[in-house]
Amino acid sequence: MNKDKMTSAPLPRVTATAKALELIEILQKKHGELMFHQSGGCCDGSAPMCYPQGEFLVGASDRLLGQIGGALFYMSESQFDYWKHTQLIIDVVPGRGGMFSLEGPEGKRFLTRSRLFTDEEFAALQTAESDSS
Repeated sequence: MNKDKMTSAPLPRVTATAKALELIEILQKKHGELMFHQSGGCCDGSAPMCYPQGEFLVGASDRLLGQIGGALFYMSESQFDYWKHTQLIIDVVPGRGGMFSLEGPEGKRFLTRSRLFTDEEFAALQTAESDSS
């Protein structure tokens, strides 16, 4: 599958709660178009990082999972191998976000929750992704 091509999968690989969508809208008004990259650790732990569109350089090893609130959402291919059986649900909780993520000054932070796809959902995703490659 082309890593930069979003699929028309039956279920989205990434979705967002109403609270996350509200915060995304606030950040879009302040910063313009946004993008997310699911951090794999290091300085900011495993948090979804929010940037102005184009500020974070996406590489050949990053995979586009979909979009939330109009913002593209990426994850490294190696990390995706661990998460491919799950749907990511981006939420918001009180607290400081990652030091490089835009939501920090808002007193809130994005948080990734997840749920396992059912066997049927995962099979449908596999089929949809192989058909779109």
